[in-house]
Amino acid sequence: MAMNEAQISTVPRRVTVLGSTGSVGCSTVDLLLRDQDSFTVEALTAGSNVALLLKQALALRPAFVAIADPAGKDELEAGLAGTGIQFAVGPQAVIEAAERPADWVMAAIVGAAGLSPTLAAIRRGAIVAIANKECLVCAGDLVMAETQRSGATLLPVDSEHSAIYQVFDFDRRDGIERITLTASGGPFREAGLDQMRKMTPTEALAHPNWDMGAKISIDSATMMNKGLELIEAHYLFALPESRIDVLVHPQSVIHSMVSYIDGSVLAQLGTPDMRTPIAYALGWPRRIATPAARLDLAALSRLTFEQPDPQRFPALRLARAALQSGGGAPTILNAANEVAVQHFLDRRIGFLDIADIVEETLSDIDGGRMTSLAEILELDRRSRERASNLVERCVAR
Repeated sequence: MAMNEAQISTVPRRVTVLGSTGSVGCSTVDLLLRDQDSFTVEALTAGSNVALLLKQALALRPAFVAIADPAGKDELEAGLAGTGIQFAVGPQAVIEAAERPADWVMAAIVGAAGLSPTLAAIRRGAIVAIANKECLVCAGDLVMAETQRSGATLLPVDSEHSAIYQVFDFDRRDGIERITLTASGGPFREAGLDQMRKMTPTEALAHPNWDMGAKISIDSATMMNKGLELIEAHYLFALPESRIDVLVHPQSVIHSMVSYIDGSVLAQLGTPDMRTPIAYALGWPRRIATPAARLDLAALSRLTFEQPDPQRFPALRLARAALQSGGGAPTILNAANEVAVQHFLDRRIGFLDIADIVEETLSDIDGGRMTSLAEILELDRRSRERASNLVERCVAR
């Protein structure tokens, strides 16, 4: 670990939020605004949402802000005039933000775009709250090696991985039998294939429990989100794919479970509010208050579970196969999925086409063994190119 206990407990904690205008980023900003005595903000970054970034910057007064899209430069400069807040634009500026001296970094940039900034924060030994599951999916071996080398601390922010982290006995790993990731089942949990074939982006975005960004919401509808989380869990908890289960739990109250060899099962429960796992990471190793609704088990009256349907949700099978194949297969899986999801959101392909495009891309591209960031990024590029070609073929049909 890069910091001793005294440094970890220092108040105020200096934080950076990578992807502050996304769903997780906004929830993080909400918590920071509620307790400005305990936190000081080093940097905020966004992709292209200048207006929201400016609003956050004026409220939190970070030392530095960055926006990946260079087209936002003039608006950002005008909005920050006279504030003394430094700013920069372009992808390298986001990496610069990650490299600045914050104790704690929220890695919440969605997709493979978050890989380089997250690695930058890890390489300087920060506490990194990782909400970008694609980093571990695309480059799990590299991320974990850099974490070990630098002494950084990785804290999972996905509700499922945070739940496991809170009840996982890292000091006595030999007593752990398996872990179980829970899934809501998304908006199409009970829909048949014929119905799913006709589903629109609007319907797919209507998650029954969680308030999430567009890409993650579609991944939840296909259950690719759970497939990506399975790969992420493999790296975070050093368990083989065969010891990671997925169980559909529609109420989203039990966020995940750890089974021990004596038959005990430890679970973390809570209402479906991302501010809870974010707060756990933000305050770690202490706990901080959140405005999340408190759990009322009596009002719920029952909790139900079911196995995911592999026919209607093939994404889980594809993710398991990619993890078993190793090498660059998870990178290909993620890249193809990002391309397909965006084209579905743009209404160019159907809902069921997403998994088909991912599967065919996995079949067409040879991942091989990935040993460097440059190799991973090149494989990501080739996979996106192939997936885009498959989309055009699908559109032309």
